[in-house]
Amino acid sequence: MPNPELAIVVKGWPRLSETFIAQELLELEKAGHSFDIWSLRFPTDKKRHPLHDQIKAKVRYLPEYLHQEPARVVAAWRKARRLPGYKKARQIWLNDLRRDKTRNRVRRFGQACVLAVELPPETRGLYAHFLHTPSSVARYAAIMMGIDWSFSAHAKDIWTSPDWEIEEKLTTDVGGAAFGVTCTGFGAKHLQNMAQDADRVELLYHGLDLDRFPKPPETRESSETFRMVSVGRLVEKKGFDRLIEALALLPKDMAWSWTHIGGGGLKDTLTALAEQHGVLDRITWRGACDQPEVVEAMRTHDLFVLPSRIADDGDRDGLPNVLMEAASQKLPILSTPVSAIPEFITSGMHGLLVEDAPDLMAKAMIHLAENSDERGKMAEAAYARLVTDFGVDAGIAQLSARLKALLA
Repeated sequence: MPNPELAIVVKGWPRLSETFIAQELLELEKAGHSFDIWSLRFPTDKKRHPLHDQIKAKVRYLPEYLHQEPARVVAAWRKARRLPGYKKARQIWLNDLRRDKTRNRVRRFGQACVLAVELPPETRGLYAHFLHTPSSVARYAAIMMGIDWSFSAHAKDIWTSPDWEIEEKLTTDVGGAAFGVTCTGFGAKHLQNMAQDADRVELLYHGLDLDRFPKPPETRESSETFRMVSVGRLVEKKGFDRLIEALALLPKDMAWSWTHIGGGGLKDTLTALAEQHGVLDRITWRGACDQPEVVEAMRTHDLFVLPSRIADDGDRDGLPNVLMEAASQKLPILSTPVSAIPEFITSGMHGLLVEDAPDLMAKAMIHLAENSDERGKMAEAAYARLVTDFGVDAGIAQLSARLKALLA
């Protein structure tokens, strides 16, 4: 079988929190694209989604840290120096390094050298998921090789990358991306305003492949306890600290429970916060789960809660896929009007959106607990919107056309 002409660069593979990438790559394969996956990091999750096992692409790992594979890095650098665009790539990297004097910036160039010399000679284009580190590696390698590169931007990579770096990745000069896609109108407008040619950035919703999900339950098992569930990493931008504070404000005589699914570094901090507020005994921490486990939880709870907010460093969600996954099971949604969430949820129609203040979230939870008919109507509307406007096919056709043009 001939080597593929397309290489896809990702930060880590596989990752439980990035089902949107796995879904996209599977759909690209179904659309006839052949590619290898080049990952900057090794997997850290102990589980993987069944979705990952359906992807046929060969996975290759670049040196996660340069000192771990010095012989491979030095050999690649010596070969890379003979590539036609090496001097230009090195100059661009040195300009970047002067403004970002970090080990991460050095590592990006070393990984790019390895990528550039280890890619098969048939490679005609690169496509990177995330606009920050993976795109830097793809950009330097593409310049060395004299081929085009492109990217898919999401959330943190847009809002925490310095403006100078985004603008230079969007330049029409040598080294700029041939095209970029991003998964929210909010993010697309921001990037288009920074690009020399706004047409190079396109809105492409991830959507959801409903064929991978069971049909929503016709009825939900009744319970005296109002069962809430959240899925998301335990990081600042997900807002779970304020959700815990909101839970502490619920009436003492209200029967409720909250289940959290996901990994993340704030587990100990949030557990201590819950204990401090006297609600720890009503919380279940499930940890990282595969997609079938997530879907099962969505079928057996009464409300999905995602209290997203803007972190102190500017990081924020885009349009979290878990909202669409909840809608696929007709699970009512309570979230916040942050970033692109209102692009899917119109408050009062497809779910409720409230500011992330604990008192407002608590008030919304009480209201939804007391009004099951209203919850059901909003869940039906969210499901209809998902089916009508957020299917996966249109976005994949759009991306497939862009990638074909890139390789041509």
